[in-house]
Amino acid sequence: MQPFIKLTGVVAPLEALNVDTDQIIPKQFLKRIGRTGFDDALFFDWRFNADGSLNPDFEFNAPRYKGASILLAKDNFGCGSSREHAPWALLDYGILCILAPSFADIFYNNCFNNGMLPIRLPEATIEALFKEVRATVGYQLTIDLPNNKIVKPDGSSIAFELDAFKKECLLNGWDTVGLTLRHEDKIAAFEKARAIA
Repeated sequence: MQPFIKLTGVVAPLEALNVDTDQIIPKQFLKRIGRTGFDDALFFDWRFNADGSLNPDFEFNAPRYKGASILLAKDNFGCGSSREHAPWALLDYGILCILAPSFADIFYNNCFNNGMLPIRLPEATIEALFKEVRATVGYQLTIDLPNNKIVKPDGSSIAFELDAFKKECLLNGWDTVGLTLRHEDKIAAFEKARAIA
């Protein structure tokens, strides 16, 4: 997993409450077990028309948001079933950070396990960001994880809180496997001693 330290990227808005994991990646795309190749499945039922063409009425599809790495979302993002494919699809599309007032717990933790940063911000702050994003083509934010702040285009910043352990894992690129491998020498010694006994 790549360390997450600082990210500057275009922000794409998603104006929907209670976006569940089936909307993030519909069930028909869950047959694959690899973590890549899901970018075209992201928000599939919203992004595409029945004939496979892009839905121009879905704001996320607007050319101005192409290449976005930061998603601006509404309350309770990632609710529903606990499918890890949801953060895989977002990550595969290029989304590395999600800003929302709240997240479903399992989705929130799955983001960290996949190197993504979900940030909880007050609803009023999120609403102000929606207005700014829509008012400025190419609107970018800088996510400064070491300093727990989001820097806006005008240089002002928004502070955010994050669990210290989750922050350390992101900064070092540690998922659950990486955390375990930090103790590889102790695990090997234990296994060796157990084999002798």
